[in-house]
Amino acid sequence: MIAAANEVDLHNQLLSAGLELVQCAPLEKKKGIFSGLSLGKKVKIRDLIQLFLHMEQMQGAGVPLLDALGDIRDSTEHDQLRDIMSDIHRDVSEGSSLSEAMAQHSKIFTNMYISLISSGEETGDLTASYRQLIKYLKWVDMMQVKVRKATRYPIIVTVVIVITVVIMMAVVVPQIVGFIKNLDQDIPWYTSALMSTSDFFVAYWWGILAAPVVFFLLYKGLRTLSGEIAYRFDLWALNLPVMGPLIRKINIARFAQTFGALFASGVDVLHGLEAAQRTVNNLALIDALDGVREQVNAGSPLSEAFNSSGEFPSMVVRMLKVGEESGNLTTVLDQIAEFYTNDVDEAIEGLVAMIEPFLTGVLGGIILWIAVAVFGPIYSSFENIDF
Repeated sequence: MIAAANEVDLHNQLLSAGLELVQCAPLEKKKGIFSGLSLGKKVKIRDLIQLFLHMEQMQGAGVPLLDALGDIRDSTEHDQLRDIMSDIHRDVSEGSSLSEAMAQHSKIFTNMYISLISSGEETGDLTASYRQLIKYLKWVDMMQVKVRKATRYPIIVTVVIVITVVIMMAVVVPQIVGFIKNLDQDIPWYTSALMSTSDFFVAYWWGILAAPVVFFLLYKGLRTLSGEIAYRFDLWALNLPVMGPLIRKINIARFAQTFGALFASGVDVLHGLEAAQRTVNNLALIDALDGVREQVNAGSPLSEAFNSSGEFPSMVVRMLKVGEESGNLTTVLDQIAEFYTNDVDEAIEGLVAMIEPFLTGVLGGIILWIAVAVFGPIYSSFENIDF
């Protein structure tokens, strides 16, 4: 699949790639609720890292831009990326700049990428922009791995424990407590509680398993329905005992890394703040960054604007002030990003180390409750047997 204006355009594209047009047919756009779904392989962060590595190497070797784009188009094995590079190659050959051509594919190349490329075009040093992009994308890839590590493992363990408890309460326990009910003795309160809990699980096991999905869909629906509710959710998340500081650190690290890359490439502070703000996904912090941009636009120093927001740690404010006074803001931003990246790594390791024994203790406590509730009455019944 190749994007082309008509058959002549398609023939020229294939001819420039050393291919001959044999047969072609236009693809109709899908209609309906599934029209937005893409069946092709998604362009991932690592695909973009390889793309910009290739561009940086060829630019450094003196290869003309069009030849570099054509080489990437012809050598990539990713179908969607090949089509995108075909479009970019055609647009550049028709007179568009690289940043303008990439801006036509905003789902793949975000405003942050476009800003860096545009800055490189203005300064005449695209190689430096490629390096900044490669450094940034590698950092993003690393952060995504860490965030997945922080979320997937607890979710998997929690799901396993919930399923285990449901099976034990709905299947195993009813078979055991049937014998206890036939004993001619008083049943302890903890055994009665186990029986009642088991009856509840037998009757509503489907609701217990469906509850997390329902709550998740309700959460998503409320966020979509009201921006105020979404803001309250995000503000509440920032104030959580363990996850709150971790969420704040991840967003600060992401913002500092993005803003540092843009500032180092020559993008002005206001545009850098605007582009970096889009990498933050917490509405409370986004609102605070809106205030930062307004104050900077009004003439306030960057450190004062961050301090006035009230959402950023004092260490960040102090480091920004040092960077402003020394004229070395790029290095300071890199240090902030590095500090919070390491801090996020340690926080995630601590969170995972804490969750594992906690969930294991919960499961162990439930098993102990079942054992005591089942075997307690049985042992008591032995005392009434006359040998």
